[in-house]
This record gives sequence, C-alpha cells and structure tokens, in this order.
Amino acid sequence: MTLTSGTVVTYPSGAVSSRGTVVHVADAGEGRSAVVLDRTAFHPVDTAWPDQPADRGTLRVGAGELAVVDAVVGATQGDGLLLGPDVPVRTGTEGWTFVVAHIVEDGAAIAAGDTVEVTVDAGYRAALSAGHTACHLASLALDAALAGAWRKQVQTDALGAPAFDALAIQESRILPDGSRDVYRIGKSLRRKGFDPEALADLADLAARISAQLAEWIAAGGAVRIEREGDTLADRRAWVCELPADEARIPCGGTHLASLRELAAATVAFTSTPVEGGLELVMTTTAERA
Repeated sequence: MTLTSGTVVTYPSGAVSSRGTVVHVADAGEGRSAVVLDRTAFHPVDTAWPDQPADRGTLRVGAGELAVVDAVVGATQGDGLLLGPDVPVRTGTEGWTFVVAHIVEDGAAIAAGDTVEVTVDAGYRAALSAGHTACHLASLALDAALAGAWRKQVQTDALGAPAFDALAIQESRILPDGSRDVYRIGKSLRRKGFDPEALADLADLAARISAQLAEWIAAGGAVRIEREGDTLADRRAWVCELPADEARIPCGGTHLASLRELAAATVAFTSTPVEGGLELVMTTTAERA
C-alpha cells in the first residue's frame, strides 16, 4: 500500500465532474474493483452515518467508460485498504488515511497512473442535495416546534432550541427530493425531560413545522459548505442563512446553494408503539423551484 494522502473531494463546492489520477486499485469482492483517485467529484456513502446515498456516474479512461456501481469510504493505516462497513473507525480518525473508493464491476482496464474523467449524474445529485437541505431545515423546525415540551435543560441545536432531533434520532436517510428520519421516544428521552404528550397531535405538529419551512424558504437564504480542508477526512459544515440567525450543522453531504432553489418543503409523521416507548417517523418532501 502506498496511500499516504486522502482523496481531495470537490463535491462540497457542487462539482459534478472532475479529472483525477488513479493511485490504487483494490479487490472489492464479487469480481468488483475499488478504484481510488487522487481527487474526485464523487460523493461516497459514509460508513458511520450512511444518511446520503452515493452519487451515480461513470469513470472514463481513454476511450473506455466504467459505470460506478457504488462509492464508499476506504481507509488504511498502510497495510491494506478497508472498504465501507469494514472500516472500523470514523472518517477523520488520527493515524488513518481516508479515500473515496469508486466501485466498478471490472477494473481490469484501469491501473495506477491512469488519468480518469469522473462524471456524476447531475440530476440525481440535485435531487439528493435538495433532500439533504430540506432534511436539515426540517430538523431545525422540528426542534423549534417541540421547544416547549422540555422540563429540563438539554443540549441545543444550531438555532438555540432544545435539540430533540439530535437527542432522539435513530436513523436518517436522504432521499431524492426528501428524507426519512426515525426517532425513538423512550425512557432515556423522558429522563432528559421530554414530555411525549407534545406528540399527541401529529397533524398539528406537521402543520406548524411546514409553516415554518414555508417562511424560511420564502426568505431565500444562501446555503454554503464550510470546510477545514479539501480532503475527504476534513471536517465540513452546512451553513444556511435564515431570517433570525445563521444555522451551522456539521455535515459531509451535498446541498443546494440557496433556499431559492426550493419551491416548498413539507413534513408528515407516523408513529408506532414500541417496547418502552414510541417510534416516530418524519418524512420530509421537498419541491424544487
């Protein structure tokens, strides 16, 4: 293994194409290969928090073109490349090198040193970016709508409201033009001071959140990704200008450049009794302008 530098990623700035040099090709199992470039516009699915799916697209080498069937985080300490679920640490852990591994069906036609043109499916990326931006907005609106349900002081979110989303989230999935977030309301959350009675009227809660989203979207605030560096492992944050304040949330995904790119966003809830509490699912739907 000679991977000593992490992959430079250009997707945080919105790039959907790039040119890179192959630095490593590894066996990805089932006849597939993992192609690592020195730089890429391809967004991989994160191992620790796989909320946003990988981009779709192709790698062009010379006259040939390879479809990327998946893109995952790869990591090494110099003695072998681990891929996706096999990576035992969070991206950015000291002592590890983190790369974007482009998974292709057959890597026989590609080798270290080759120049590769990366092309991302721009339409799919745009749909995921809209879904991810709407997901963050919905989480902030949910926290604000439930701010009166807390009897104790707890950690707060990017706008200063009690962080229901962060404290109760079990799973988040970014969808094309939307998202699905799963929350657990059990003994732990109640001990922190949350009153589940605040969830008695989910239709009213959804209406209040959707109204807040409409207000924020109408303001048309700018959205940007702030980053500490250009590699995959460098920390990044989603920053959105809202009427009352600027919201900043750590995030490694892709986003819209402005809320003007949204025409609307709404949420809907379902709830299911589970052992010891309640499972709450918030589905966010975004409509692009």
